[in-house]
Amino acid sequence: MATKSSGLSAEERAAIKQYAAERKREQEGKAGEADVLAAIAAMDDHDRPIAEGLHALVTREFPDLMSRTWYGYPAYARDGKIVFFYQFAAKFKTRYGHIGFQDVAKLDDGAMWPTAFAIMAWNDEVETRVTDLIRRALG
Repeated sequence: MATKSSGLSAEERAAIKQYAAERKREQEGKAGEADVLAAIAAMDDHDRPIAEGLHALVTREFPDLMSRTWYGYPAYARDGKIVFFYQFAAKFKTRYGHIGFQDVAKLDDGAMWPTAFAIMAWNDEVETRVTDLIRRALG
């Protein structure tokens, strides 16, 4: 007899469980930068330098943002709301990771605009572009 599938991959189910655990840690007052640093440390050699570069940038240039994990991703929030996150490639076995912006980000540009940007490597040019995006997103 066939069983009904939830339609979610094993990775997606794991991400949902991870989110529930994050919410519990948040409610207990235990969530924060240590979780982000642990998530970054656990990444592979492709994703880790990108996440480290992004985290260093945020820490240096945007110290008012709160670091936390969100579905296991390093994420950065203002006033309790996620503004952006780094979805690393290995999480869902994709070709590239990306920085994704939530709807609170002020990237609006007419009737259509991008909310995610692929990042293949972290370098000075990428850092400059990401810095500009974050500034725009924060208004």
